[in-house]
Amino acid sequence: MSWFYRTLVRPVLFTHDPEEIHEFTLKTLGWASRRELLTETIAAFLQAPALPVELMGLRFPNPIGLAAGMDKQAEALPAWAAFGFGFTELGAVTLHAQPGNPRPRLFRAIADEAIVNRMGFNNPGAEAVAQTLAEWRKLGLWPKHPVGMNLGKSKVTPLDNAAEDYAGSFRLLAPWLDFFVVNVSSPNTPNLRQLQDKAALDEILAAIEGAQPAEPPKRKPILIKVAPDLSFEALDQIVELTEKRKVAGLVATNTTITRPETQDPVLQRIYHEAGGLSGRPLRARSTAMIRHLYQSTNGALPIIGVGGIFTAEDAWEKITAGASLLQIYTSLVYEGPWVVSNLVKGLLDKLQEFGFQDLKDAVGTASRHG
Repeated sequence: MSWFYRTLVRPVLFTHDPEEIHEFTLKTLGWASRRELLTETIAAFLQAPALPVELMGLRFPNPIGLAAGMDKQAEALPAWAAFGFGFTELGAVTLHAQPGNPRPRLFRAIADEAIVNRMGFNNPGAEAVAQTLAEWRKLGLWPKHPVGMNLGKSKVTPLDNAAEDYAGSFRLLAPWLDFFVVNVSSPNTPNLRQLQDKAALDEILAAIEGAQPAEPPKRKPILIKVAPDLSFEALDQIVELTEKRKVAGLVATNTTITRPETQDPVLQRIYHEAGGLSGRPLRARSTAMIRHLYQSTNGALPIIGVGGIFTAEDAWEKITAGASLLQIYTSLVYEGPWVVSNLVKGLLDKLQEFGFQDLKDAVGTASRHG
């Protein structure tokens, strides 16, 4: 059914402003999410086959997750499980509400199946999002898969106070969520990427660790999201912190500030826009980062792979490079809601083709033997 979306639906959607369509889609899905019969009907059409993964003390129905940025404030939370996702990462959320950067701030590079965004962590703030999460719980509409939150730094908070800003958001949201991702790698908040420096990141992780519940069963897995523009040496410094701060995993990668070369004048105009690039052009760099992280940790630290995953081949490339879970965003925009089911079915075919009984058996095989 992806052809139906690509051929008939997408051309109509793409005649409109990207952010307007994004907001309309979320509002529609938010409306549908409050009608259980409707979400069950959506699930009947879009459900993905089972391909369970157990990681970080959580059980994922399948390894394909929704990446942060699509649903910043949990507006359509129940819908993502209906789409077949094995987990959802909401956000990014900041401690203080903020409007983000001026519009326009979202651009399609259609010929390359890519997106450039400079949203700037637009969100209503951690307290408001916590209230939304509480409402979904109260309504009994919470997804039957792990739900995490991407944490960003408020723009108004000085870098010197970043640690308490992250910890403040964590305290407000921890009662509702299964895992958290520390985002110090978005290119769209001034100076944010400076927090990938080992000392600054250590301070943030220490503050969040101090805000964790005392009882081990209630402690939440904390992951770090890294930028694809980091050197391998900078990555290794982040890896050095993971054991000290009991980091549960890494998300590789965020969007990139680099641009592919092109002679296409339309693409050149889009790529001239400031912001982070996602989609197909990010695939190879993201996979290289996953491979390095897997090798430098000897496969001991879970990796969520994200960046340019459109096909089962893309997904398999990242799994065999070292990712245990995957996330998509841009391919959902270009391929439509059947992409999740197609990816999971494709991974099941790959397991059979290569003779693996379980997905975890395939993780990192290309990095170990390649």
